[in-house]
Amino acid sequence: SSGINAEWPLRPGNIGAADVDQHKELGSKFGIQGFPTIKIFAGNKNKPVDYKGPRTAAGVIQEALRLATVLANDRLAGKGDSSGGKSGGNKKGNPADVVELTSSIFDKEVLDSKDMWLVEFYAPWCGHCKKLAPERASAATSLKGKVKLGAVDATQFGDLAQRYGVKGYPTIKYFPAGAKLDAEEYDGGRTAGDIVSWAEAKLEVFAEPPEIRELLNDEIFAEECREKGICLISILPDILDTGAEGRNNYLTTLKELGDKYKKRKWGWAWSFAGEQDKLEAAIEVGGAGYPTIVALNIKKNAVLHHRGGFSKDSINEFLQYVIAGRIAPAVLRKDVPKLRKATPWDGKDGQMPEEEDYSDLDDVDLDDIPVENEGSGHSEL
Repeated sequence: SSGINAEWPLRPGNIGAADVDQHKELGSKFGIQGFPTIKIFAGNKNKPVDYKGPRTAAGVIQEALRLATVLANDRLAGKGDSSGGKSGGNKKGNPADVVELTSSIFDKEVLDSKDMWLVEFYAPWCGHCKKLAPERASAATSLKGKVKLGAVDATQFGDLAQRYGVKGYPTIKYFPAGAKLDAEEYDGGRTAGDIVSWAEAKLEVFAEPPEIRELLNDEIFAEECREKGICLISILPDILDTGAEGRNNYLTTLKELGDKYKKRKWGWAWSFAGEQDKLEAAIEVGGAGYPTIVALNIKKNAVLHHRGGFSKDSINEFLQYVIAGRIAPAVLRKDVPKLRKATPWDGKDGQMPEEEDYSDLDDVDLDDIPVENEGSGHSEL
């Protein structure tokens, strides 16, 4: 695909229905226990993901698109198909990535941390717990650095099991990132892919929106654009044209859109007219006026220009086109140069430059100014 956001074409998804009364083998194969049950067949078709979202068209579409994005990112990273979560089908997890929790360290490790935790309460004699152990380890390895997984032997640390109302094994409890007032029940599947998919969905909901960074040097440009697949660069008008209020309105629009699309992990950056003129020349903006925004993919040497207004609705429509690959990107005709160091905006209105004061010329006697002799044969400019 020639789109800026695609490495290869992805087929659109299909929606089907199965009468399990007539095809009981399907119900048995996929563990159907109630009706209606919705399964999403993403990467690993033998291990579909249970759909647990709202029973609306919008809800089903949103979850299907999310899993398609996870699958695409896995393939980009060369991880192959998973069963619904990022590298979730990998069975070679490291058991050491699961933290063994005890009563003496539980509060410090889990409750006092800022990390998101999934904690399994198990019993050594429990067959289902033994079956879950390799899946848990695989999920812990896949989520390393993002979500922590822990395990509590409830037969040894019954105080913890009692505190969190554990009545059967295995039981998994969810502790959100940040302040942890109480645990929530984990209601996802029991494969590594299910656990990863469930955890990443929680991360997406509670993730911090991206910072809209001013392009003050090449290091910021590298972090936002060279190191990320796509970055959105906005070139705003000069502060003298908008004032602080106008510029802040533009930045507010970008912050709201950054929050809306935070799952995309795009870079977001801005500058103003003429401040990074060589960058403007490389991405071919400025001729149609300011403000303007482009989607840039340095790795593909491609750029998409937004031709509409700088309103939230207009830019949102542009970003939808970026995601869908409906606009053919332009190829950069010159390399993006190293950005120069700039002074950060102080948040204030601009000041007009002071003009030279020529009022003292009124006191000059022109008769006192020497004049070249007419016969000198030359004059000075």
